[in-house]
Amino acid sequence: MKATLTVSSPGTGPGPGPGGGVNDLRRWLQRHPELRAHIRQEAAPEPAPGTMGAASEILTLVLAPGGVTVALSAAVVAWLQNRRGNQTVTITLPDGTQVTVASERVRDLSARDSGELAQRLAEALQRGELPPADGS
Repeated sequence: MKATLTVSSPGTGPGPGPGGGVNDLRRWLQRHPELRAHIRQEAAPEPAPGTMGAASEILTLVLAPGGVTVALSAAVVAWLQNRRGNQTVTITLPDGTQVTVASERVRDLSARDSGELAQRLAEALQRGELPPADGS
């Protein structure tokens, strides 16, 4: 299953430097041998003329049930917890289902809660469904 990850950083550009969210996430994911071969980076579509939006770029991953999805979920949660400023990662599945995790909601999670969030994210991706929004 092909999934796309969109990284949004309100008020900042994506660029190649240390603040470039998509480049940083790609490097973070490449630390995991089980994810490394599945990552492709693409340019985000240009915003419509006359509109302003959050800077974003896209990573594409080919997900298989089980290990790769679990590893991706854990890596995304950990990456968000280690970022400064507000970051949002949206994972879009081929059927259009989107799962979004924002750093302002995960930064202060305990290790147990981080693990539970990563597990819920992995389960949602495997089912193609959204996790409950209320944290239950």
